[in-house]
Amino acid sequence: MVLQNKTILITGASSGIGAAAARMFAEEGANLVLAARRQDRLEAVRGDLEDASGRIVIFAGDITDPEFSETSVNVALETFGQLDGAFNNAGMLGDMGPLAEMTLQSWNDVISTNLTSAFLAAKHQIPAMAKSGGGSIVFTSSFVGHTIGLPGMAAYAASKAGLIGLTQVLAVECGPQNIRVNALLPGGTKTEMAGDDPAFHEYVAGLHALKRMAEPEEIAEAARFLLSDAGSFVTGSAMLCDGGNSITKA
Repeated sequence: MVLQNKTILITGASSGIGAAAARMFAEEGANLVLAARRQDRLEAVRGDLEDASGRIVIFAGDITDPEFSETSVNVALETFGQLDGAFNNAGMLGDMGPLAEMTLQSWNDVISTNLTSAFLAAKHQIPAMAKSGGGSIVFTSSFVGHTIGLPGMAAYAASKAGLIGLTQVLAVECGPQNIRVNALLPGGTKTEMAGDDPAFHEYVAGLHALKRMAEPEEIAEAARFLLSDAGSFVTGSAMLCDGGNSITKA
C-alpha cells in the first residue's frame, strides 16, 4: 500500500495507461482525481473501481484549456485537502507524415496537447504540492525523440523530447520544496493509440529486446514507483520502461 492516503491526480485516465494506473493506485489506497476528455469513459472507469479501497472523483475537460489544470488541482484540494502526486499522462499522436507536408495546425495541436499542457499542469500542481510539504510529478514522455527517431513523427517526437527538458528544469527548481519531477518513457504499449492491427503490433514488438509490446499495467507499475516513497531519491530522470527498445538494433 505504498500510495495509502496519498492524493494522486491522473490525466488521460479514461483508457490505456491512465486507466490501468487508476486501478492500481486505487488498490494501493490512494485518493484519486481522474481527469480526461470523455465524461462517459471516466464514469465507466470509476464504476469499475467501486470495489477498490481508494476514494475517487472524476473531472472531464480539455487539457489544452488553461482552466483545466487549475480546476483539476482545485478538485483535489477541495475533496481531499491536499495533492501529493500527479501522473500527467494524457497526450496524442497527431497526424503522421513528412514534416514538409505537415500543417501548422497539426503541429500546434500536438505541441499544445503533449507539451504546453504539461506546463499548465505543473504551474498549478507545484504550488499545491508545496503546501502539502512536497510531492511527485510524472510526465509521460516517449522513447521517440529521445533514443530513436521515427519517420513521420516530428511533432510527436519534439513534444515528447520537450517534456524531458521541462522535467530536468522543474526537478532543479522544485527540489528544495521536496517535489520530485520525472519523465516516464514507455515503449510500445497495447493501448487505443496503438490500434488493433495484428501486423502492426508484430512489427512494433520486433523493435523491442523483449520482442513484445507492453501491457498498460506494466507502465503503470513504473509510474507507481516514481510517485511513491520508493522513488524518494529519484528526480530529474528520463526513466525508460521500453522493453529494451532503445538498445535494439536488430
